[in-house]
Amino acid sequence: MSEHKVCLYIRGRTLLDLLFQQDGRTLSELQVHLPMSRFGTMKHLQILEDAGLITTQKRGREKHHYLNAVPIQLVYDRWVNKYAQPWASSLTGLKYALEEQPMSEQSTRIFEIFIRSTPEQIWRALTDGALTPMYYVGTRVESTWEVGAPYRYVNAEDVALLAGEVLEVNPPRRLVTTFQPLWVGQEESQVSRVTWAIEPTGPTCRVTVTHEGLNPASPLTPQLSSGWAEILSGLKTLLETGEPLVVERTMADS
Repeated sequence: MSEHKVCLYIRGRTLLDLLFQQDGRTLSELQVHLPMSRFGTMKHLQILEDAGLITTQKRGREKHHYLNAVPIQLVYDRWVNKYAQPWASSLTGLKYALEEQPMSEQSTRIFEIFIRSTPEQIWRALTDGALTPMYYVGTRVESTWEVGAPYRYVNAEDVALLAGEVLEVNPPRRLVTTFQPLWVGQEESQVSRVTWAIEPTGPTCRVTVTHEGLNPASPLTPQLSSGWAEILSGLKTLLETGEPLVVERTMADS
């Protein structure tokens, strides 16, 4: 590997590590940690964004950068032995518990994936209870999908593990709901907000999930991040292959 490629790798990895430690940083906040100019940092961030490893969100005149865990999850789902996954999940959880360090000081997570499908097919997969068990951690969604209507995700025993209220419906492009996890204790069952955005991009669609209002100090927040990555990779597999993604995981581990 050439020296130039080694530098690209090291600096790219450093940027990803910085966003892992604190998501949603601006260019200026990232640049101070690197031995390069503002333009050089911007160039490296663009490479990571083009690779789908980060996503961005404009707030006023500033662009905020977010780690996108979905491509990493796709590689993990394909190559990591499923029997090793419970051990890996347990060790990762132990690492966070021992370090007692939240993944981010920000309260928003953004996830992005490209799916070779139509907006209508993706929308149906999001709102049809016959399809959600094949990618949404085995749960069936129930709702009339009207503004103000409740929704819930139930398991095979008809126990609700997730519930909320529909805030905005614009099929097949945008869905906004509140999000209350019911599989955790009362102290962790905080209400947050989830936005699904579906944007056609030629033969594929860009699907973006924005999860806002998370408590950065809660141990549930990094679990939700890995859970969203798994759900989106499962959605992609289902729509592109017609088969569910088999992952040895429980809702409590999401």
